[in-house]
Amino acid sequence: MSLSFVHTCIRVRDPGASVRFYSALGFEPRGRLNFATAYNIYMGLPGAGDQLELTVNVGREAPYDLGDGYNHIALTVEDITSTLAALEADLGVTPEKPPFHPGDRDDLPLIAFVADPDGYRIELIDGGRFATPQDAPS
Repeated sequence: MSLSFVHTCIRVRDPGASVRFYSALGFEPRGRLNFATAYNIYMGLPGAGDQLELTVNVGREAPYDLGDGYNHIALTVEDITSTLAALEADLGVTPEKPPFHPGDRDDLPLIAFVADPDGYRIELIDGGRFATPQDAPS
């Protein structure tokens, strides 16, 4: 059996604000799929597939309960300082706290967490690294 990861889906209330936020992080709008009471907006990073599905339930006004199981999605950025500056200048988005090395380990890249318009946490990893840092097997 051949498997591949397709996308992450999050439910959003203000699709315009969400598209602006994810576009500021480098995602491109790809298309839309309409249903009777909802629609999906698909977005992806340049050169990749449709990795993000924003689901809009028509008429939804109340915030979504993010639950205590969801934590974050992670994205690499070329320069965390300039990315955070652009998010603040363009969208008023600020990080939870200044960039830091996870676990105070200087061998790991700087990271910072921001929230999208619906409160979903996004981890930004500095330096454009594509591999998740892991300790060597013991």
